[in-house]
Amino acid sequence: MKGISLVVSAVLLLGVCGDPLPLVIWHGMGDSCCNPLSMGGIKKMVEQQIPGIYVLSLKIGKTVIEDMENSFFLNVNKQVDLVCEQLAKDPNLQQGYNGMGFSQGGQFLRAVAQKCPSPPMKNLISIGGQHQGVYGFPRCPGESLMICDWIRKTLNAEAYTKAVQERLVQAEYWHDPLNEEQYRNGSIFLADLNQELDVNETYKRNLQALDKFVMVKFLKDSMVDPAESEWFGFYQTGQSKETIPLQESSLYIEDRLGLKEMDKSGKLVFLAADGDHLQFSEQWFIEHILPFLH
Repeated sequence: MKGISLVVSAVLLLGVCGDPLPLVIWHGMGDSCCNPLSMGGIKKMVEQQIPGIYVLSLKIGKTVIEDMENSFFLNVNKQVDLVCEQLAKDPNLQQGYNGMGFSQGGQFLRAVAQKCPSPPMKNLISIGGQHQGVYGFPRCPGESLMICDWIRKTLNAEAYTKAVQERLVQAEYWHDPLNEEQYRNGSIFLADLNQELDVNETYKRNLQALDKFVMVKFLKDSMVDPAESEWFGFYQTGQSKETIPLQESSLYIEDRLGLKEMDKSGKLVFLAADGDHLQFSEQWFIEHILPFLH
């Protein structure tokens, strides 16, 4: 009986180990969890390509409309707390999962990786995420043009005031290279996430626990300013014309997040897509992204 029991246990273990790792998706600004033309389509494609995979497309709010509105107006730190709580309670994720963030969802899922190590995120895939923030607001979803115009004016004038930081998502990753001190002291999300003032060793340790941190940059991006932020680069301090790559930044040189160590150990992956923001083909996704989901 003992021998049979061991065989059954081994078969069960193989079944568990053979299951594909779950995937958690976080959408971008003005999008929602379940739009069939965006996240809904991505979810369906992944499920078709990897039979049996569990895919959770995050919905921040009770409805799809609320989810979309929250991508503009719900404090990012509160969003991250809600997601961490949801992931911790999901029985399908307890053995680990891969995270895939689109546009601002990329840096939001990085916050989850840094702040909430349980359940563990294995690979983080950032598709067009702005990890050093943005200093420009050139485009926005067509259905939200009035919102976009208001956000643009607000960011230019009041990005780092407490009221705006608490209530406007895009202000929380607005990075003004001409006023770095104001950014470091006023940003309630990105400056903290990137260890601009104090080094939180827990953030660093949790990020380094990733197997891979994959960053996708769009070579013809007309929305993210600067596009180098998608590879963790940014404008050189004191001006808004010349950019420097991650490897020349103080963040990397001082290794405040452990990115230098991760880079040297092969954990950082820099991918390029020859298109505008979030514009890629199904074939490109299958060839370049799918290998990190198995």
